[in-house]
Amino acid sequence: MSTTGLVEKEKKSLVSVAAPQQTNAPVVKIRPPGRWAPLALGEIWGYRDLFWALALRDVKLRYKQTSLGVAWVVLQPLIGAVIFAFVFSFLANVSTDGVPPILFMYTGLLGWQAFNSTLNKASECVVSNAQLVSKVYFPRLILPFSTALSTLIDFGVGLGVVAVMMAIYGVVPGPNILLMPVILFLFILAAVGLGLYTSALMVTYRDLKYAVPVVLQFLMYASPVGYSLQLVRQKMPTALQPFYFANPLVELLQAFRWSLLGKGEVHWGWLAYSAIMVVVIFAFGAFSFKRMEKGFADVI
Repeated sequence: MSTTGLVEKEKKSLVSVAAPQQTNAPVVKIRPPGRWAPLALGEIWGYRDLFWALALRDVKLRYKQTSLGVAWVVLQPLIGAVIFAFVFSFLANVSTDGVPPILFMYTGLLGWQAFNSTLNKASECVVSNAQLVSKVYFPRLILPFSTALSTLIDFGVGLGVVAVMMAIYGVVPGPNILLMPVILFLFILAAVGLGLYTSALMVTYRDLKYAVPVVLQFLMYASPVGYSLQLVRQKMPTALQPFYFANPLVELLQAFRWSLLGKGEVHWGWLAYSAIMVVVIFAFGAFSFKRMEKGFADVI
């Protein structure tokens, strides 16, 4: 073979060796998140072990080094129910829809606590996990969602107390009780939705840590926790009532008490409005959280 032929053969072999191998490996493109990033809720399932670890840690820390432990779950609403019964029923002679005052107040506080406790814990979840947020990647949505587990445990204990009180007073639950899990879900969904928004804001504005409990205190008295809606319809001017009922917690609390005790009236139109507002609140909170999430590690 001539020298020219050998040179051409060598060039072809070198080209074939240098040519990149074609593979079917997926290409991952990393881009900065847009203004409204998708929620990617499926990603939470991939980190479900972390979700359960955070949720169980929250339950353990809640009662660590406490003398009474889980008894606080019963004592806190029970003491509140006694005070409410004394003020609203004994002093103000407010109607309790034919239900014993202490049972009426405790049931209202049980529903309120499911909302209040979840919102308080969800609001501080990002700041309280600052070291984890600034050093390790994981879906940040896990933090507010994981706070709901301790709420459900507390609610279960409180519901047992309600069952005992109902047995003492001879109140028998009816088929209305089937609505109770739905109302509980809406309470927690609304609290998580607001908690997503406030937790994202709290990264920058730490004053919210003190403002949220104050706002919730006012909101409790603007909701039928210690009084019935019958009083509102009797005493409040008709022109102002739509503004009162615009609070989605109003009809949710009424429906919650009705589902357990079978007393009072539920306005299904307002209940549907409350359910729609809860979904809107959750969607707004979730998308706002995702929008502000990219700056957490830099600010926190």
